Amino acid sequence: MKEIILGLKQKKNLLLHSCCAPCSSSVIEKLSSYFNITVFFYNPNILPKNEYEKRKKEQINFININNEKFNNNINFIEGDYDPNIFFSCITGKEKLGEGSVRCKECYKMRIEKTAEYAKKNNFDFFGTTLSVSPHKNSNWINEIMIEISNKLGIKPLLADFKKENGYLRSLELSKSYNLYRQNYCGCNLDKNNH
Repeated sequence: MKEIILGLKQKKNLLLHSCCAPCSSSVIEKLSSYFNITVFFYNPNILPKNEYEKRKKEQINFININNEKFNNNINFIEGDYDPNIFFSCITGKEKLGEGSVRCKECYKMRIEKTAEYAKKNNFDFFGTTLSVSPHKNSNWINEIMIEISNKLGIKPLLADFKKENGYLRSLELSKSYNLYRQNYCGCNLDKNNH
C-alpha cells in the first residue's frame, strides 16, 4: 500500500468495502488524504436483518460526521442485502468456526462483489477494511484481492490495516465518535442467534 500511495500524483478513486463504521474509521482516516473514497457496504453475511440495518446506519452516520468535521467528500453505496447469497457461498462449511475457511469464502464473496462494482463503475482501485480486525486473516484477504484483481483487471489496494496501530486507532475513534461496536463479525453462526 505504501508504494501505491507514494506513487500517486493526484487523488485516485477508491471503492472501499466496509463491514462496519468502527472498522472503517481508522482506514478512512489513513486513506482520505490520498483517495476519493466511496464506501461500499456489501454484507449479506450480517444477521439478523436488524443488526445489518444498525451497522449500515452507523456507517452512514460516521461518514456524515467525518465529511462535516474534516471537509471530506466520502460517498456511500449500499450493495444488495440477501443472506441467501452468503448461505450459498458457505454451503458445507456452516459448522466451521470463526477463522476457518468458512470466513475465507465470506471474504471472497464480499471482495469479489466490491471489485466487480469498482470495475463496472470505473474506480481506479478497490479495497476492504476487513484487515483492520485482529480476527481477520489479512494474508487470505490480500491473496483473494490479488486473485480477483488478476481476473477482472482492476487494481487492488493491498493492506494489513491492523498494523501500525490501525486496530487500536479504530478503538480510539470508535470511542471518540461513540460508534456502535458489535460483539461479533456478522454471520453469528457460532452463536446460533439468527
